[in-house]
This record gives sequence, C-alpha cells and structure tokens, in this order.
Amino acid sequence: MPDFELHSEPLPETGQPVSFKVDMMPSPAPEPVTIKGRYGSIEKLEPRHTDDLWKVFEGYPEVWTYIGADGPFSDKKAFAAQIEKRAAATDPYAYAIIDANGHAVGYFTLMSIVPAMRSIEVGHVLYSPALMRTQLGTEAQYLLMRYAFETLNSRRYEWKCNALNAPSRSAALRYGFTFEGILRQVLMAKGRNRDTAYYSIIDSEWPARKAVFERWLSPDNFGTDGKQKVSLRALNGTAE
Repeated sequence: MPDFELHSEPLPETGQPVSFKVDMMPSPAPEPVTIKGRYGSIEKLEPRHTDDLWKVFEGYPEVWTYIGADGPFSDKKAFAAQIEKRAAATDPYAYAIIDANGHAVGYFTLMSIVPAMRSIEVGHVLYSPALMRTQLGTEAQYLLMRYAFETLNSRRYEWKCNALNAPSRSAALRYGFTFEGILRQVLMAKGRNRDTAYYSIIDSEWPARKAVFERWLSPDNFGTDGKQKVSLRALNGTAE
C-alpha cells in the first residue's frame, strides 16, 4: 500500500471528519522563463532547438517507447514537426534542457495543468543519452520542480508513467516522489493498453525535497572523478 496517511479534523456542525482549510487562490500559468543552474539551464522549448535535439536523439528509438503519442522518428523532418508542435502548445508546456555548452540535450513539459486546484504534472520527459545519468539531468528536475512550487504556487506536483516503465518509476522515487498506486487501463497508447503509475510531491514536502536536491547537487558531493559521494536515493531515504 502507498505510504501516506490522511489528516482530518471534525466539522464543527456535524462532527464528521473533514480535511484542513486551504487558500483557494488559483495558480498562474507557466511562462517562457529561463532558469539557470550550476550545471546547465532550462528554457522555453522553441523550434530553434531542433538541430541540437535531433543530433542527440537520432538513432535512439528506445527513448520513445513509453511516450504515449510521440515517436520514434526516422527522419529529421518528422522530428522537427513534432518539436514545432510541442513548442506551440500551452498544455503540455515544454522546456528545453540546456547543457553547459549551450546545447539542448533533452526536454520535458509541465502538463495536466489545473490552476484552480494548483495541481501540475511533469511529463513527456525526453532525456537523450547525452543527458541520462548526469548532474544536469537531476538538476533540471530540481529547477522545474522549484519553479512549480515557488513561482506557480503548486500544491501538488505529479509524476505519472507507464506502469511497465521501470526506469521512470525508479527515477520518480529517486527524485523524492511518493508512489500513490496504479490506475488500470487508464489509457490506450500506440495501439497498446497502458496502466499508469501515479506519484506525487505536495507543497508541505517541498522544503525537505529542496534541501535534499541542493545537498546532492553541491560540488562537494562529487569527487575529482565526478562520481557522487552520497546518492540522491540515500538522501531521500529511498531503497536502492
């Protein structure tokens, strides 16, 4: 069973259990911001990123397997059309991940945006092999999460993935998300059934998650060989 508990208080009029009161102010929409980190940055995805992205994605069809509607792409023209479409959308709202040399090496989106509920999801996470298992790969998640909680004032930050996508499920736990369960037959994608695994971080958890990310990303957590001294999983108390 998921490891979380429900909190309640008695409704004065009836004694029935109800949850705590909340600020009903809706969240603002994502904007074309550029957010810089120590190892790179994120910025609004634009068609100008196509050349960089094609260079790092070409020849790796496996990165598209669990993406519900997109890819893989056999030629640059089709890929460019996808980037143009993704760049123009407002939900999902896409950001390019930029390395220290100024090149786009991946992208992800904020999606399932529900301003009235202050809920948002990070999805369509496309990491090229050049980005996987790098400090920037983790930092990009931190930068987007920080933007969602501290600028967009989100209450709930979701991570959802194909239940068969073991690397994505592992990444969610590594980043500090809480597993909430699996919704069966929630989607049909690329002609196949999709059961979806749900994860989340809520606003009350963000300060602790933020501190963990910043501790892991600190230069003193890495040796001269670039290897981490303490893993993000260990800092988050997630089993290896």
